[in-house]
Amino acid sequence: MERNKAIVVFSGGQDSTTCLYWALRQFSEVHTITFTYGQKHSAEVEAARKIAGMAGVDFHLIDITSVASIGKNSLTDSSIGMDREKPAEGCPNTFVPGRNLFFISIAAVYARELGIHDIVTGVSQTDFSGYPDCRDSFIRSLNVTLNLAMDAQFVIHTPLMWIDKAQTWALADSLGVFDIVREHTLTCYNGIPGDGCGHCPACRLRNEGLKKYSNSRTLSGQSSADTF
Repeated sequence: MERNKAIVVFSGGQDSTTCLYWALRQFSEVHTITFTYGQKHSAEVEAARKIAGMAGVDFHLIDITSVASIGKNSLTDSSIGMDREKPAEGCPNTFVPGRNLFFISIAAVYARELGIHDIVTGVSQTDFSGYPDCRDSFIRSLNVTLNLAMDAQFVIHTPLMWIDKAQTWALADSLGVFDIVREHTLTCYNGIPGDGCGHCPACRLRNEGLKKYSNSRTLSGQSSADTF
């Protein structure tokens, strides 16, 4: 497997789009893999397809809608009202059980077929919203498991693991894709692109980070090129 190629687990949201452009700086050949998993908004997939085209990278879509039938959550079941805040105990109902486990595992199988061993994902422990499969310990454990399962030497890259949303905006800005992330990504749980609905947990986290980053840039008087 060659070191100059990578595959990005790609949703078309803020985090994975920032990771895509990060990967384009690190690797000479980048592929994306996107999943339909029974999510309520097909616009998410179309956003990913569009951004992959803008970035000039391969776009591969895999259907794993069976995930929606084995775990109840508000992102795949319209009958469940979305949690606005993280509950005192347990995961919010926007957590899709096993999602990152499935996504990264399937990405690794596909990467193996392409001769790729570098996998990039946008999970973050700093802004993990109560999702256990966004933690560093999970990623490290899964990396070992995948290597054992396929007798391979995969490396899972997590550029956002230890930064918050404001720093993620700063990274996008330093990569020259602030406007692409701001205007074309779809992070909103209600399926509204760009700045989104402004009310769901994903939008609030994203917009609070944007506000914090914008304020810090204004106070420091830095240009976008100096920010991250």
